[in-house]
Amino acid sequence: MRRRGFLLSLALMWGSAAVAKAKVIFGGLPWTGSVTPPPEPVVADGWKFFTAPEAALVEAIADRLIPADELSIGGKEAGCAVFIDAQLAGDYGRGTVLYREGPFKAGSPQQGPQYRETPAERYRIGLAAFDAYVLKQHGRTFSTLAPADQDALLSALEKGAIALPGIDGKSFFALLLINVREGFFADPIYGGNKDMAGWKMLGFPGAQYDFRDVVGRRGQKLEIQPISLIQRKS
Repeated sequence: MRRRGFLLSLALMWGSAAVAKAKVIFGGLPWTGSVTPPPEPVVADGWKFFTAPEAALVEAIADRLIPADELSIGGKEAGCAVFIDAQLAGDYGRGTVLYREGPFKAGSPQQGPQYRETPAERYRIGLAAFDAYVLKQHGRTFSTLAPADQDALLSALEKGAIALPGIDGKSFFALLLINVREGFFADPIYGGNKDMAGWKMLGFPGAQYDFRDVVGRRGQKLEIQPISLIQRKS
């Protein structure tokens, strides 16, 4: 068989198989498999892990990492501390999926860090150490300082210029930063991203079932209203 004829026969065979497969799939709808239920919504009805002073510190930090502006609300109003609090009270805080047996050696940047402590333990140590440092330097708590002073402290922490007992300040800042970001952009069912403010700022559609109603509107402004898992759950 010539090469062109061989390729043509393969194409015809693939097309026939695709049609047959499509018929089988169509004939089997709707899907009747088990559906994983969404998690229970996090309700801001009291701190589950943080003490009141710790919560005030995290809220103040969140508001400097994501300050309110013309684009969106700030990190505190968005519920970033509520999100982190719920995570630290659960499997994330307990380090359920983390390997913590050692040996603890510095690896390459690609390997990432490894810690003996759980995320919850690192928060408890880091917040206490940072709070003590701020009190010693300024005689006041972080949340009562002027925004410029707060930014200067966080910048120094990010650069590793603040020595904290029991924890590396630079890595603790990185932990705070990624968790605040997660709280601002995660589904509101987890306690943050109030009113889907983070999604609306980006134009992210959220937990949509599908996009069949807009798939043909190429090049048009779609104005899709985001949907949360909370709405799906109800």
